[in-house]
Amino acid sequence: MNPADDLAAESLAAVVGERSIQSHQVLLSAAVTAADWARAGAPHGAVVVTDHQIAPRGRAGRPWTVTAGRDLAFALVLRPQVASEREGWLYAVVLTALADACGGGATIEWPDELRREGVMAAAAGIEVKLGGLTIRWAVVNVLIRDAQPPRGELLGAVLRAIDTRLADTPRAVLDDYVALCATIGRDVRVRLLGGATRLQGRALEVTDDGSLMIETDTGRRVPVRPQDISSIDDL
Repeated sequence: MNPADDLAAESLAAVVGERSIQSHQVLLSAAVTAADWARAGAPHGAVVVTDHQIAPRGRAGRPWTVTAGRDLAFALVLRPQVASEREGWLYAVVLTALADACGGGATIEWPDELRREGVMAAAAGIEVKLGGLTIRWAVVNVLIRDAQPPRGELLGAVLRAIDTRLADTPRAVLDDYVALCATIGRDVRVRLLGGATRLQGRALEVTDDGSLMIETDTGRRVPVRPQDISSIDDL
């Protein structure tokens, strides 16, 4: 059996239902393909799945390693009812959904990783197209390590979890997110996109737009949005 057969469109039909889907053996990038599809009018919930990516990328273009036949990687098109200034909130939605679908014992590393025993178990990167006061579309790029075949069952579980969290109240999502977020309470150093600006201090909380509130050593509180950072490390 070809390792990618469990991700073939006919194998996934039962788990994705009427959702629009593209299934490919090989892509340059699932996220790039999904973004092109979104620009062309892909509906909310459309998904691109592939067994092998030549140049997979996560948040802020960080390179990912995706192992064909073992990892699960896909990109999901969303057209959420979310205000443009809250685009970072989608990270809270997606990471909480990944925790729901991937089982207990995992913690969230703000803004984009799910870890188990300190090792990355899953990650997400989100590209957003703004349209005035709201999000026109978003592409959620997901990587889950060591997915057990048939991987379609896990794909279906994650898609359902994201749908459920999108429909949930922001308060419920944030409460569950904060309970799992291991970053809160630690001393961190954040590098913003562009590389020149750095910020360090204690991570206090995650706000309702998905930002991490950092208290510097001078007592100043600074919110940092997920979409604005290049890297975050412990001090």
